[in-house]
Amino acid sequence: MPPADSLWSILAAHADDAAALAAPGRPPLRFGGLRDLIRTTVADLGSLGIGPGDRVAIVLPNGPEMAAAFLAVGAGAATAPLNPAYRAEELEFYLGDLQPRALIVAAGADGPAGAVATRLGIPVIDLEPLPDRPAGTLQLRLPTARPGGGGRMAGPDDVALLLHTSGTTSRPKLVPLAQRNVAASARHIGRALDLAAGDRCLNIMPLFHIHGLIGAVLSSLAAGGSVFCTPGFNALKFFAWLDEAVPTWYTAVPTMHQAILARADRNREIIGRRRLRLIRSSSASLPPAVMAELETVFGCPVIESYGMTEASHQMTSNPLPPRPRKPGTVGLAAGPEVAILDEAGRRLPAGGIGEVGIRGPNVTAGYVSNPQANAAAFTDGWFHTGDQGVLDAEGYLTITGRLKELINRGGEKISPREIDDLLSTHPAVAQVVTFAIPHDKLGEDVAAAVVLREGQSVSDRDLRDFVAGRLADFKVPRRIVFLDEIPKGATGKLQRIGLAAKLGLSA
Repeated sequence: MPPADSLWSILAAHADDAAALAAPGRPPLRFGGLRDLIRTTVADLGSLGIGPGDRVAIVLPNGPEMAAAFLAVGAGAATAPLNPAYRAEELEFYLGDLQPRALIVAAGADGPAGAVATRLGIPVIDLEPLPDRPAGTLQLRLPTARPGGGGRMAGPDDVALLLHTSGTTSRPKLVPLAQRNVAASARHIGRALDLAAGDRCLNIMPLFHIHGLIGAVLSSLAAGGSVFCTPGFNALKFFAWLDEAVPTWYTAVPTMHQAILARADRNREIIGRRRLRLIRSSSASLPPAVMAELETVFGCPVIESYGMTEASHQMTSNPLPPRPRKPGTVGLAAGPEVAILDEAGRRLPAGGIGEVGIRGPNVTAGYVSNPQANAAAFTDGWFHTGDQGVLDAEGYLTITGRLKELINRGGEKISPREIDDLLSTHPAVAQVVTFAIPHDKLGEDVAAAVVLREGQSVSDRDLRDFVAGRLADFKVPRRIVFLDEIPKGATGKLQRIGLAAKLGLSA
């Protein structure tokens, strides 16, 4: 039997009465009800002449309606979720770049999305949540529809999801992910985590990002499990949600894990009552010290994985016990083929440091209308990730840095992640991000932004000495700045590129 290769085929295989989407204070939407919602939505879009290949932008807050809208729209069209926190100028760029056939917003929403879409001539569809019904139940208020539109489910080669890259160093690139890409990635994640119908994911990730959409929602549903959809990450509410949802796992970025750990002591009773099978971490490097603390506090394995938008999320993953997890690595190939490539694109043997390349069924076929980026990123069948890494003899991948984030100090190439990992082991340090600052003679030098643990104090000299005793002199940060909070991106990832300018720093 061929594998499920579309959103619809992923969701069509599970029992009608099995829970699919859940949310705080709501009964679950079951797979039968979810499939009914998808059929209705696809037909509604069809009545507007929107079908497979047509783009539909979505601007909704996190929660079960956003999850349901992604699934229902994505089953019959190309869905393009956007961050609801975007301002009008940002929405003008993203909607102008997407050129969607329609935009879905929450009925009565007071954000700028609807007005921007109207100004651009994009029809606006209001989504009406139905809070007295099971989680995720919704109806669309359509503009003038034509009778008998019908609509149909998308096929494996139709685009399911369009997302922009972060654009920290250049104009954001538009990534199209086919139905077969996202279906493959959901299977890969399910296989890596041994997901099954009895699993429930507590989702705290934003649903305009690949991690939440595929790593939490689609991977769970593809395995016949369920997703408890929160309004978004809130460290103050996390343990109450843990108690209500009774999940078997959750997935997050490292800054979220650290915020959860900061409140763990006062919630030990809930932790003991709601035992997790695993915790997953992705989208940024997890300091080994944080991984060890999570495993001690929650009494379950922490599985670090490596993903990116162009790969429909997951590329590698540390395995579940009894196979070894290697802190500091992002594990073994977990879906696509993974290789380390030299500057000429040749594969390097184990131990060689180079660019991480991938190829496989979850990888995008190429950016939209961007031949220059495609020529740079795709060679000889490999997608070049832009990350520097090394594979050990057992196939475990260590990411040594983002090529564009490496600090070039007078010709010495320094991985900021190495310094992050070391400083994060200092007992006074809660969070750290190492970054480049301009230097008039060396070109760049090393700086670090640090958030201290509550009640702790330490001097910049103490931290510099801590590094100097363990790393080469040229890797010791020239500047250390103490902050109450390190700037983060929309998904909770610490922002390394451009941080010196944001903080007004120079050597």
